[in-house]
Amino acid sequence: MSKILLEIQGLRKQYGTLEVLKGVDCTMREGEVISIIGSSGSGKTTMLRCINMLEEFQGGHIRLAGEEIGYDHAGATRKRKSEKDIARQRAMTGMAFQQFNLFPHMTALQNVMLGLLKVKKMPRDEAHAIAEKWLDRVGLAGRGGHYPGQLSGGQQQRVAIARAIAMAPQLMLFDEVTSALDPELVGEVLQVIKGLAAADGMSMLLVTHEMRFAYDVSTRVIFMNQGVICEEGDPKEMFVNPKTERLAEFLKTSSFT
Repeated sequence: MSKILLEIQGLRKQYGTLEVLKGVDCTMREGEVISIIGSSGSGKTTMLRCINMLEEFQGGHIRLAGEEIGYDHAGATRKRKSEKDIARQRAMTGMAFQQFNLFPHMTALQNVMLGLLKVKKMPRDEAHAIAEKWLDRVGLAGRGGHYPGQLSGGQQQRVAIARAIAMAPQLMLFDEVTSALDPELVGEVLQVIKGLAAADGMSMLLVTHEMRFAYDVSTRVIFMNQGVICEEGDPKEMFVNPKTERLAEFLKTSSFT
């Protein structure tokens, strides 16, 4: 059995008096592809953003590759780690967002190379080769010289995915990466993620509203509701025989058929 990669215990997150995560527990092993599903406002994206410290959290523990993320604990007290430590830990994960966040004045190749040059301090030739490899891997060979404005939304999202993966993260986080795309472009991005999961054995945590995709690609599915994990397990079992009434209701109103 593969090693535990991610361990979340009692994760709590509040915005003022609004408690968004109410004690989330989750364990993920290396090579797993886990889809997180649930209604808007159930805490899915917030959980992802806590993992790479884009959001602070008020309670609980997140450990990635055995390392405590975000905070040092001494007894009952907790202290935020230094910004240098948090930046280093953030690099352990790659994240693809709903919006592509590409630099419009840089080509696709330059966008993918940027982190390799600035963060990893790679020689330009090495960064160039890695960027080309991943652009090819996401189906954009020959598009490296194009600027974002010359690419479709689906192609831009694939550049963003290549940019994140090129940094060789231990865990890839995908946050609703198809939600800003026109319907006809969704399939090409999902196909790329499916290929990366199957051929490259990447560890992936995906927030998605594409139920058929979650069913097809996931080794496990997590259903969140009102800030807690309501149900989790094998997608074939969960989608066909949900154990909770809330999941059954959710699936009825989702796009899964």
